Order: sequence, then C-alpha cells, then structure tokens
Amino acid sequence: MINTGMLHFAGPPVVGGVESTIYHHARLLAESGYRVTVVAGRGEKFHPEVAFQHIPEISSRHPDVLSAGSSLAREEVTEKFEQLRDQLAQKLKPILGELDVCIVHNAITLHKNLPLTAALRCLSDEGVTRLIAWCHDFAWQDRLYTSDLHPGYPWDLLRTPWPDVRYVVVSNHRRVRLARLLGLAEAQIRVVTPGVDVDQFLKLEPLTHQLVESNNLLDAKPLMLLPARITRRKNIQFAIRITAALKNQYPGVALVVTGPPGPHNPKNIAYLQELKDLRQELEVDQKVHFLFEQGASGRPLHVPDAVIADLYSLADLLLFPSRREGFGIPILEAGLARLPVFAADIAPVRESAGQLAQVFDPDGDPAAVANAISGYLENDRAYKLRKRVLSQFTWRSIVRHKLIPIIEEGPRA
Repeated sequence: MINTGMLHFAGPPVVGGVESTIYHHARLLAESGYRVTVVAGRGEKFHPEVAFQHIPEISSRHPDVLSAGSSLAREEVTEKFEQLRDQLAQKLKPILGELDVCIVHNAITLHKNLPLTAALRCLSDEGVTRLIAWCHDFAWQDRLYTSDLHPGYPWDLLRTPWPDVRYVVVSNHRRVRLARLLGLAEAQIRVVTPGVDVDQFLKLEPLTHQLVESNNLLDAKPLMLLPARITRRKNIQFAIRITAALKNQYPGVALVVTGPPGPHNPKNIAYLQELKDLRQELEVDQKVHFLFEQGASGRPLHVPDAVIADLYSLADLLLFPSRREGFGIPILEAGLARLPVFAADIAPVRESAGQLAQVFDPDGDPAAVANAISGYLENDRAYKLRKRVLSQFTWRSIVRHKLIPIIEEGPRA
C-alpha cells in the first residue's frame, strides 16, 4: 500500500477548511488501509491510524517565518531566509523520504511560508518524494497579497509549474485560474472538491451508520422508507411489488422495512417468510431490507426511535401501503422530515395528511404506483440535488473516486 503524506502549515484539530480536508482525507485513507502521515507546524495526532509529525517552522505563524516574511515583503532575501529554508529542507528530507507521495496543501501557490516553499522545491528537484500540489489559494492572483510579492526568487516559485508535480484544485473555476497563472493546459490540473460528512451533518447514530454501510443506503436511488411492524394489514407485499416495478427505471432503488414481525399473532412469522419468498421471486433480494434480520450474530435487531428518525432524514420518500390503521403516525413523522408521502388511500391517511399525500389503492396496480413515484421524482429538484451530493460530494465518495486514483497514478506526464 502507498505510504502517503499530507503537509500543511497547520493540521487537525486546528479549525479551518484545509485542516478539515486533511482530517477527512487522512482518516478515510487510513480506513482503506493506506499508511498516512500528516506533517504540520501546528496541530496534533488526531486519529489512531494516522501518524503526526510536528515541525514548528512549517507554521505560517512561527516567529522565524514571520520575520522572514517581513523581510521578503520589503523585497529582501536575507541570509536568515536561506538558513530557514535549509533548516526546513534538512528536517523534512528524512520524513518525506519515507513517503511514496506527499500532498502539499497551499504551500506551493501561497506565500504564507516562503522558506517552506523554497525547501519543498529543493526536495522536489532532488526527487526525495513525489509531490501533489493541492492548491486552495493563489497568492499571485489575490489583491490582498500582491503588494507582498515581487518578481524573481523565491516569489516566482508560486507562479511557475514545478516539474513532475501534479496540481490539484478544488473547483473548475480555480482550475481555469491556476492554468492561466502557471501556463498549463487545464487538462493537466485535476479538480477534487471538498465534501460533506453525512454522519456528522445529520448527527447519525452509530447503529444508523452501521445499517447505512452494510446496506449501501447512501447509494440507493431512491431510498423508500416503510416504518412498520411486519403484519399482513401493513400490506408490505405491495411495497415489494412497487420496488420491483421501479427497478427497471431506478436500478438503485431500495426499500427499508424497519419493524419486526408483530408479536401478537404467530402467523406473522409465516407472513415474513412469504415476503422473503416474494422478494426472491421478484429478484429484489438486494433492494428490500428487513432491518429486523440484521442483528449481531443472527439475533433480531431492535431499531430504536433515534435510528428511525435518522432513516427519515436519509430517505427520499415514505411508502405506506397499509390497508388498515388506527391513525398512522408515520404520516406525521414524514411531514416533520419534509418527506414526500406515498400512502394507501384510507381514512386515517386522509385525516392526517389532508390533500398533501400522494395516495393509491392498496389493492391496485403496483406498476401504477411506481409510475407515480417516478413522475414525482423526475420533477423533484430537492431529490436530484440530494442524490447529486450523495454520489459526488461526500468525503467517502471523493476519496474513493478522486483522491485515491491521483495518489496511485504516478507523476504528471
């Protein structure tokens, strides 16, 4: 496995956008089996599987760096600058020499520590390790900084392409600007955006995370929630048939049934087996998930209310085909979660949802309900944006599909 480094003026737990990127990249690479080392001027060890190397002079706020920066702003390249550059190169060389690749955040295009930039250039020229320049900000294109910059060395290091270094930016807009600055073709610069942490943002329970991972629920398109015990009056077979009817247009469709078999009628166990047989017959074994079956060591799983609430946050719609209800609390919960409701046309649903639910005949045509769901989703921008985020902009997706290929591809041609 590739030994990967990440270098920045500061690392986690320092709060900042770059530091957050380092945190998520490092932890997810470590979880994928990579050996990861973070090298920074501030911060500390933040993950048991991620090594941390502290070099104080890497910090943009180190007194020696600030002193060198003041002289450089006056266009003075002093002996102290050269000493600090050489000192940093000496400290970094054995660390970088152990790495197959090192991602350098900002130090190759931002002037916050020019002795560090110059030291990295020396080590890059020596071939100590392969560098990836992760460029968030460009000093030469920022009016706040141009008064501190001057033609020549070391400032020109920030606006000339380094040999055998792969450049990465965080957006297409930044790629256009960096290509113009460095005189590179846009195709030579990769775009890897920041992301979102679904678990953290939605405050998911650990059990929710486990269920999401084991059932690939973040990849579901759409994810349909049926929060009910497994009893005949819940008409779950109709929901399974709807799922089967949807799979041609939505191959990623998934149905989650949260409850266990009802406890008061022994025939419910036989009903569960009928549902599992139907699931197999309709070839939706991997699309219809009975959470009751997913306890540790084969034991029944009790799904707490907090996990049910999480599933409402993750789902794309409530599917509620029940033939009989006293009232139908899930309709109210879906309303709080801003979840579209597709429910049986029965009196309790009409009472709780009024005209605001999509209703259907619970003994009607599952394909017709599937078509209604499909038509709704095709026009639902919120659904499309959610799926765009989940497929392209989660940290896990970004690391898997964008970061790892760059790490493993070798130097820029």
